[in-house]
Amino acid sequence: MPILLFLIDTSASMSQRTHLGTTYLDIAKGAVETFMKLRARDPASRGDRYMLVTFDEPPYGIKAGWKENHATFMNELKNLQAVGLSTLGQSLRTSFDLLNLNRLVTGIDNYGQGRNPFFLEPSIIVTITDGNKLTNNSGIQEELHLPLNSPLPGSELTKEPFRWDQRLFALVLRLPGSMSLEAEQLGSVPSDESAITPMCEVTGGRSYCVCTQRMLLQCLESLVQKVQSGVVLNFEKTGPDPAPVGEDGILDALKSAPPFVPQLWHSCHKLIYVRPNPKTGVPVGHWPIPESFWPDQNSPTLPPRSAHPMVKFSCVDCDPMVIDKLPFDKYELEPSPLTQYILERKAPHICWQVYVNNSGKYSDLGHPFGYLKASTALNCVNLFVMPYNYPVLLPLLDDLFKVHKLKPVMKWRQAFENYLKTMPPYYIGPMKKALRMMGAPNLIAEGVDYGLSYSVISYLKKLSQQAKLESDRIISSVGKKPVQESAIKVKNRSNNLSLAHRKDLKQILMGITGELPYRLLDLNMKEFAGFQIGILNKDLKPQSYKNAYDIPRRNLLDQLTRMRLNLLKTTHAPLKGQDEDQVHSVPIAQMGNYQEFLKHIPSPLRELDPDQPRRLHTFGNPFKLDKKGMMIDEADEFVSGPQNKNKRPTELNMAGIPKRRRCMSPLLKGRPPTPPTAANHIGGKGPPLIPVTQPHPDLIKPVVVLKDYENIFCLLKLVQGSLETRMVFVQNVIKEAARFKKRVLIEELEGILEEIQSKSSRVNHINN
Repeated sequence: MPILLFLIDTSASMSQRTHLGTTYLDIAKGAVETFMKLRARDPASRGDRYMLVTFDEPPYGIKAGWKENHATFMNELKNLQAVGLSTLGQSLRTSFDLLNLNRLVTGIDNYGQGRNPFFLEPSIIVTITDGNKLTNNSGIQEELHLPLNSPLPGSELTKEPFRWDQRLFALVLRLPGSMSLEAEQLGSVPSDESAITPMCEVTGGRSYCVCTQRMLLQCLESLVQKVQSGVVLNFEKTGPDPAPVGEDGILDALKSAPPFVPQLWHSCHKLIYVRPNPKTGVPVGHWPIPESFWPDQNSPTLPPRSAHPMVKFSCVDCDPMVIDKLPFDKYELEPSPLTQYILERKAPHICWQVYVNNSGKYSDLGHPFGYLKASTALNCVNLFVMPYNYPVLLPLLDDLFKVHKLKPVMKWRQAFENYLKTMPPYYIGPMKKALRMMGAPNLIAEGVDYGLSYSVISYLKKLSQQAKLESDRIISSVGKKPVQESAIKVKNRSNNLSLAHRKDLKQILMGITGELPYRLLDLNMKEFAGFQIGILNKDLKPQSYKNAYDIPRRNLLDQLTRMRLNLLKTTHAPLKGQDEDQVHSVPIAQMGNYQEFLKHIPSPLRELDPDQPRRLHTFGNPFKLDKKGMMIDEADEFVSGPQNKNKRPTELNMAGIPKRRRCMSPLLKGRPPTPPTAANHIGGKGPPLIPVTQPHPDLIKPVVVLKDYENIFCLLKLVQGSLETRMVFVQNVIKEAARFKKRVLIEELEGILEEIQSKSSRVNHINN
């Protein structure tokens, strides 16, 4: 479920107008709406979560956070005003803290126990600004500085304010105030030179210098493509360069490269795609990326980790290793100079091992935890994540199943115990799960610890509780203005109303419901100002009585009607905040909020008869059938369309019979054709038809009888009379079969009709 956070510059400089007559802030609002429309084309956008943050002072700059719906987001976006300062650094820190708040509650970062790429909350932060000087209360800043003193608990566990699945993109508006006379140049949009560009590149994103409206649309389409599920890694080469390969033994890239100069592929800062499971929609994985330290059970704290893990890769050619039933994870690398270099070597059957510094207990480089390998088709490069120190583990497991048949000897057990000592303790959980899947669940003892001290575990639990309290505090302040402004409005609220409003309220309360409710409201305002409604559900917040003087004058009668219904009713149903008619009175601004409606509707029940044709939800014709998904049965096929254009002259009263169509059912394709029928009865009354199993040259030959049609053909054979009488009788039966849409029966009857007509034509020829 991607998170799309829009950070909108609401400084006073966003009020400047372009040559189109619109302000920068108007362009920013339109860009957000256009992005959402482009993103809605992807079916995966149904799980998107949108957030809105501005340059206001925290936490009032959070206009739409974790709890706000789509309607609130659009309403807050529409009401933005450009009146503040360019506090970009503080606003970025607020945005990152808002995203990281939920991570501490859920424990998704898994501090001290390895980094799981499949535990992620992919987030895209889109900043729309004019790129002018950064200002705050103390003056103008030349560089972008993010505050270090974050109020978020647990922020010291990561060196950077962002995480490896959060990327920053910036749309820097540079639209001129007067129309340019030069022709617009098409091509890629360059990066901007403002202070936010280095910050974007550090997170794995980039900035766009937007000079025209067409470039803005091009940038938005590019940003929609950037919404990918993945994490950012730092890849860095260790050891010597690989031996050159190619047709003449040297790559073309190495020919022109000067010696002893670092190449672009030596160090890359790119994304690895973490694809969700198509069945569940959630990524699935088995093995973590190791930490850059060995966990110490006696250490009271955890060392801070970097946001992006540094993965070292060795250019020594190795054979990719894998054994049956042992799970592994495969992640595709984003195109980069590193992937281009590996693909140019055209060696899909070799791999380069990857390491994390200080992940082992006795080695600085540590042991390999996977490898980089080009795909067989040489169209991408994949990162295979395996168990830690897999070159030692895989031969042991292979011998366990193939040689020892799950009955290991003492020598094998000693080798396996030595391997466990080189493996970080947080790999024990995934290792047990993998061995259980392979059919060897008892190889690791149950009493093995996971390497974290009791104080660290307690601290992580405490962080989760503190983060939940901080989340509630921020959520309560979302959408509110600063306290200085709101306090003026709250103070003596009942005295701010007009005298006519107070008089109307008093008369209506006393005249409709008696004097007691009015006195109770006065008591609530004066003596019981802090009284709260008791709620049985402890998870919900306490609710205070609503101030009667907050009700607008035009809504007093409707509110009194609801109060009287809730007061006088005898049932134990919950209180109603609005009547049933008011549910259908939706403001025009909220009529298009279909996403919020879909979230609250219950999941549909299964169809009672799934074989029946489904009806399309088409405008203007609710009875239109979905012919694409219709299943056609042999005995009862759907018949539609006009009748045959070329009518035979002997077809009498056949206007209501539909034309014959080829049967598209796969069950009927292999059916043998209906044998031709023949008769030599010339005229007059003939003898009754004998049963269908007895062949006779003067009667109708047996036909293929399907399911329930046997009785119909038996009855047809009992019909007596002339050929014209039989023909009219069969025509009437065809009409009835067409009324019930029995296509197979119609085909058989038309065959009988053709035989009768051929007899009639022969009789007429003989008579002539």
